[in-house]
Amino acid sequence: MTGTLPLDGMRVVELSSFVATPLGGMTLAQLGADVIRVDQVGGGPDIDRWPLAPSGRSLYWAGLNKGKRSVTVDLRSPEGRELVAGLAAESGIVLTNAPPRRGLGYDELKAARPDLIHVQLQGTRDGGNAVDYTVNAAAGFPAITGPPGRDAPVNHALPAWDVACGLYLAVGLLAAERHRLRTGEGQSIRVALQDVALATAGNLGYLAEAQLGEPRRRLGNHLFGDFGRDFATADGRVMVAVLTSRHWRDLVEATGLTEVSAALERALGADFRRAGDRFACREALGGVLAPWFASRTCDEVGDALGGTSVLWSRYRDFAEVAAALHREPLMGELDQPGIGPHLAPGSPLRLGDASLPPAPAPTLGEHTEEVLRDVLNLPPERIEALRGIGAIAAP
Repeated sequence: MTGTLPLDGMRVVELSSFVATPLGGMTLAQLGADVIRVDQVGGGPDIDRWPLAPSGRSLYWAGLNKGKRSVTVDLRSPEGRELVAGLAAESGIVLTNAPPRRGLGYDELKAARPDLIHVQLQGTRDGGNAVDYTVNAAAGFPAITGPPGRDAPVNHALPAWDVACGLYLAVGLLAAERHRLRTGEGQSIRVALQDVALATAGNLGYLAEAQLGEPRRRLGNHLFGDFGRDFATADGRVMVAVLTSRHWRDLVEATGLTEVSAALERALGADFRRAGDRFACREALGGVLAPWFASRTCDEVGDALGGTSVLWSRYRDFAEVAAALHREPLMGELDQPGIGPHLAPGSPLRLGDASLPPAPAPTLGEHTEEVLRDVLNLPPERIEALRGIGAIAAP
């Protein structure tokens, strides 16, 4: 991509750990913001979070901090907190999920920078602790995840609320920055993980459905409200989803089951052009289609459904996905210090025709001296004195 990135000139001080806040910061960094992640000397609680590279370095930490600068200070010391407060005053934007520390609260930082934008991730709206796993349990989704007939809840492997919350943090920060450009006023933005889950459950109709009728039941791999399910093939498994009457028409035509489908409609008094009828008759329709898929390989299924509107995909595990990454335009070669060369994603946001390539994550504390010198204008002797008292780490 030629020219400047959209957020060039924006500087963000990030005090964070784990998923949501680092993801929010990385989203901004990938769009050109100078994101300075500040950690305790030695690293925060996520510095060695699994999965790990063969070297023992955290792939998780590296994956969520691409393109940032890293500063480490002793946040327990007044000198260390004073440095962070100075960075906040110079930068004007703070993104954090860190617990409050003396001198680093919003009101204290705002006193030095009246137009400060301060974006805070909380667990619950009242400031209580919560993480994706506990929020998900309380939101109702594990009760409808998994096969029918199961009594125990089933957790989802993806930390969906962390991911959604990270993107909400970035959106909220950008909205506050636009407000400041228009009015000169700073703002305190708070986003609660619990609120993000509750809002999503409400926006997608799950909560109104439970209020106005029956709560959602477990469906296994069936698609709620239309026809969609997994099918075994001769060499694997595929997922098929029908969302429109055209999808259904193309599916039965591609499988040679048009007349069988019409006969089933007459027998059941259904109209398979309607999503509700397809859903109500899902077991019968699946029974008719299953032998067609079972007698073909995944490649043969692809040949038959290619060129149609049918939505389908083969199930893959992460090893299969990783083996095919060289064909994905999103991925770029990244030589991550301490981990080595591997394919990693850039930003999924495409600016025009350009895809933004991945940038390495910093090593912990890599930019401490650089940031103190260039952002805070500290002379070398002051930096050395801070190092001497342990306020910053040795290089």
